Amino acid sequence: MEITAKDVAKLRDITGVGMMACKKALIETDGDIDKACEYLREQGMSIAAKKASRIAAEGAVKAHISVDNNVGALVEVNCESDFVAKSDVFVGLCDKIATAVVDNNVEDVEALKGVKTPDGTIDELITNATAKTGEKISLRRAVILSGKNVIEEAYIHMGGKMGTLVEVACDGLDTAAVGEVVSMAHDVAMHIAAFQPAYIRKSDVPESEIAHEREIITQQLKNDPKLANKPEQALAKITEGKLGKFFEENCLLYQAFAKDPSITVEQLVEQTAKKTGAKLEVLRFAKFVMGEGIEKRTDNLAEEVAKLSGK
Repeated sequence: MEITAKDVAKLRDITGVGMMACKKALIETDGDIDKACEYLREQGMSIAAKKASRIAAEGAVKAHISVDNNVGALVEVNCESDFVAKSDVFVGLCDKIATAVVDNNVEDVEALKGVKTPDGTIDELITNATAKTGEKISLRRAVILSGKNVIEEAYIHMGGKMGTLVEVACDGLDTAAVGEVVSMAHDVAMHIAAFQPAYIRKSDVPESEIAHEREIITQQLKNDPKLANKPEQALAKITEGKLGKFFEENCLLYQAFAKDPSITVEQLVEQTAKKTGAKLEVLRFAKFVMGEGIEKRTDNLAEEVAKLSGK
């Protein structure tokens, strides 16, 4: 298979690894981008996160939490330009949609469009906002977290570029201490936005992913000349140690807390539990990155001029 400069540039953009190393990886994997990423990792190279979260579309992620903190929602609404995304009309629309999700306990997008608000249905609100802004506006997705004896809290980053929603179980929580737990939950939601963990704890990681990670680490060790003469038992021990590092990096509770790296998120929760006298546990979280996975239309001025001139 022919490896083009475009293929190499794409892999470099995804991984942050040098061009020559990217070209070699693509040659070794017959041009398969995903396999090339794994190949680079197996060679011991530290690569950047894949571009799944690169922002493509415009719009915003918004959140709404019920008065009793038992229901929380995230919504993503898209438009065509950053200018409209920052407008009062668009921001107001997003806030109304997020509120409607919580008030009506509806997260299915099609069902949500039919939900009535004091100003009309959600679909009508979107149509009116589209008319006012002159841009296509669409409700892309929504999620709800709710439960009994829980605190739901959200964090919105950079005015809507990313939103996180976290749920904390609160057994035995006194009403006077709710504010303390809400504050902690907000900090955890902010931490999730900053460090983007994939899981909460080790037990949440699928066995297949653990096995896959173990294979990659094992291959890394075999490719390291310094470890060539190490006995299998020693290599196995090193592998498990590195796997522990994988859990620390990918599981929320074991990560160093963003606002105080001297403690983990798990220790933050334990400290708050001791302070409030309640049994606290992070149950789940949700994260929306605005425009994630949507390809944005790009215009090439030279090509447009050529088309218009008939060249």
